[in-house]
Amino acid sequence: MEDELRCAFCKQFYNNPVLLPCYHGLCLNCAIHLQTPPTHQVSQATSENAESVASGSSGDYQESDKLSILSETDSGVVCTSRPNSYVGSPNGVMYSALSLACPVCSKLVYFDENGAYNLPRYRVMKNIVDRYGELRNFILKCQMCESEPHNDATIMCEQCEILYCDLCRESCHPLRGPLAKHVLTQPQRSYMGSKLRDGLCAEHGDEMLSMFCLVCKISVCAVCLMDSRHAAHDVQSLAMMCKAQKTELSHNLQQLSERAKSTTEFIQRLKGMSDKVNENCEDFEAIVTAQCDALIQAIHTRRAQLLECIRQDKEMRIRALKDQVVTCTSRLQQTTALLQFCIEALKETDSSAFLQVGSMLIGRVTNTDQSWHKEWTAPRVSPHFDLTLDDKSVLRAIEQLNFIQMKPPAAPTIMPEECSAENNSVTVAWIPPPHSHVEGYVLELDDGNGGDFREVYCGIETICTVDGLHFNSMYNARVKAFNNSGEGEYSELIGLQTAEVAWFTFDPILSGSGLQYSQDAMNVTGEGWEHMVALGSVGFSRGVHYWEFTIEKFCADTDPAFGIARIDVARDKMLGKDDKGWAMYIDRQRSWFQHAGAHEQRVEGGISAGSTIGVLLDLDQHTLSFFVNEEPQGSVAFRDLYGVFYPAISLNRGVSVTLHSALDAPSDVEET
Repeated sequence: MEDELRCAFCKQFYNNPVLLPCYHGLCLNCAIHLQTPPTHQVSQATSENAESVASGSSGDYQESDKLSILSETDSGVVCTSRPNSYVGSPNGVMYSALSLACPVCSKLVYFDENGAYNLPRYRVMKNIVDRYGELRNFILKCQMCESEPHNDATIMCEQCEILYCDLCRESCHPLRGPLAKHVLTQPQRSYMGSKLRDGLCAEHGDEMLSMFCLVCKISVCAVCLMDSRHAAHDVQSLAMMCKAQKTELSHNLQQLSERAKSTTEFIQRLKGMSDKVNENCEDFEAIVTAQCDALIQAIHTRRAQLLECIRQDKEMRIRALKDQVVTCTSRLQQTTALLQFCIEALKETDSSAFLQVGSMLIGRVTNTDQSWHKEWTAPRVSPHFDLTLDDKSVLRAIEQLNFIQMKPPAAPTIMPEECSAENNSVTVAWIPPPHSHVEGYVLELDDGNGGDFREVYCGIETICTVDGLHFNSMYNARVKAFNNSGEGEYSELIGLQTAEVAWFTFDPILSGSGLQYSQDAMNVTGEGWEHMVALGSVGFSRGVHYWEFTIEKFCADTDPAFGIARIDVARDKMLGKDDKGWAMYIDRQRSWFQHAGAHEQRVEGGISAGSTIGVLLDLDQHTLSFFVNEEPQGSVAFRDLYGVFYPAISLNRGVSVTLHSALDAPSDVEET
């Protein structure tokens, strides 16, 4: 507790402590030394006021300071001389005889000519320090010594309320002149004076303090309540306020005590974990040492294998050289024998006898010479080893030898600002978990109705776009990371709303050949004689969707088909000819509904250039209906439609149509 009992300025135990408006304490003597004339503080006060005005806030301390100037009995400054202390300059700066900057928070306090003597006594601190001093029996120190440490105090002046050692008393408090009448006593912790006796009002002599002013935050007597300064203020019984604040403080202390207790237990756990860290470190070091030893042993084993390979290559080369030496030696002996024989043959004097073998000897010598030139001019093997040990990959592996996370990774963090939903697709982006080794991520979506989650992506990327979802649905997404140790926790959920209505174009890749598309893929033209199917870029499995086609060009001898199809519909025949298409084909006079090659429900009324064909796919009711020039074309064309369907048309003979998607569905559909 000693830190709480030491003055923030002199660092000694409080002596005659006083309380600043900011609720920081000072020794009375320290406060007197810290107070300065206003010439030293006006510029600083002006700067602080300017900063306060710029920030648009005044703060509790500023309000307390203003109150200190306006009220003489608050917990801050008591002004006894109005001409030297006033408020109301154009800049809002408060002028005073003296001012003091708190050494803890640097908050300025303004005084009249009495200075720090106006500060209220910090009675609680004084009592605690007195009790602590009696318990510890510590020696009071001189308050005037300039050198550290301060000398022991031997005397105290009751008027100055300052402790002196013998040396400082002679230099700072000589017993002559005005100081000769001061009373010097033995050192004591505090001197309150007769009028500051416990429980008595400092303003009105022997009046007992009985009430507490809630505005000024000070204790007052009955006479004080009659003063105009407290007439309109809320007051409470002193005993009641004390009891209430003690109760609140006790409650807060109980909570703080519980926190301190839990912190103590936490510290003990930390200490226990330190011991566990030491144990685990030894075990881990043994594991790493064993792994490194195994790697070193593997290198030794591999070195032995490589050296054995070199020795085998050496023996092979030596054997090859020995074999070549034996062969060359044998051939040399044969050549030497031939040379000697030819030399002896040259000595033959009988010409007829020499000519009998001359041609043969010439041939043998020539062949032997040529064979030497071809086979015996170079060694069969090189004395050099044409091998290089490739250790770069191993060195890189050793350099990359490092620790990896030996536990599942933490949960990734989804970035809402990077996530989006467009049409019937959603994009989810996330941040890798910090301080975790991650080998991949798993992204999961629900079914758009709050159902079960299913995996839609597994990989190392931190962003994923999922297509082919339902329109007008709220999808919840979550992601988790994994490594060799297992899977981590899921991230927090994020909800993404797909578009209410579908916007789509023709898809040239999904469509058949022989069709011409505009640059924005909103217009298609069929040039050939045979029907070709064009599919939309979006498939539907839920919701109500409506789109229209405008006939730009039309030949009276053809009948284009409009409707829906599966993704695997036949692209080279009229829509509805196979069981993968549902269509209405129409000419200039009438129309039919067609599916799986069967057509039915002839309806009068055809099309021409400029006509509009509407297609209504209601997958809530699982029906398909058609409109011509915004009027229903017969009743519901098809029912019991389940699965995924793509907008589709089939065209030929120069018919050209323009697609209009994301339209509101008409309501006048005949249910027959």
